[in-house]
Amino acid sequence: MTTNAPAYSRILLKLSGEALMGSDSYGINDEVLSRIVAEIGEVSRLGVQIGVVIGGGNIFRGMAGAASGMDRATADYMGMLATVMNAMALADAMRRCGLSARVQSALRIDQAVEPYIRGRAIHHLEAGRVLVFAAGTGNPFFTTDTAAALRGAEIGAQIVLKATKVDGVYSADPKKDPSARRFARIGFDEAIGRNLAVLDATAFALCRDQNLPINVFSIFKPGALRRVVMGEDEGTLVHS
Repeated sequence: MTTNAPAYSRILLKLSGEALMGSDSYGINDEVLSRIVAEIGEVSRLGVQIGVVIGGGNIFRGMAGAASGMDRATADYMGMLATVMNAMALADAMRRCGLSARVQSALRIDQAVEPYIRGRAIHHLEAGRVLVFAAGTGNPFFTTDTAAALRGAEIGAQIVLKATKVDGVYSADPKKDPSARRFARIGFDEAIGRNLAVLDATAFALCRDQNLPINVFSIFKPGALRRVVMGEDEGTLVHS
């Protein structure tokens, strides 16, 4: 049902580091960054409180480093540092567009960004600032999907929005199966039964246990973020 008011007052947006690359093979594409910030700004101006968890795969992926023989914990910490760089770039782009933004890191780098403190995070959100969470959970062996579920639960978000390259969750790979259909809504249990890759297993279980719904949508589809927040049929809603 579509109304003039947003369907959610506080959201947690999960952005992959790869989303910032655009068509580039590495790093941050300025045009893509500006477009994503513009979409976040549009939702913020609706009065929605926004927390963002950002990945680091455009700079360094811990799993890839471990696969090449690096110690897994070391590789994961390097990946966390990559997310801090992305978070700083994202917040800076927001400020240049007139948004008030803060970065909080699960790893302490006090000269560059704030440490993650839950009470302060909620204060920033209530003050209308967009809050970017960096460094995942601060622990190796956990993904930024899990960080998104964790921070979403901690700040009392009403939904986790996972921004991806595809416009929802499908019954099969739509690139390989033209008959694949997008689910508008699907329950947690059915998603598990169908073995659908919504979030990684730890993150998915946390959202399910906390009754925290997830919407999977395409960040590359103009206006999709706003439509999700307004409660329109955009992406796939995974719910209890």
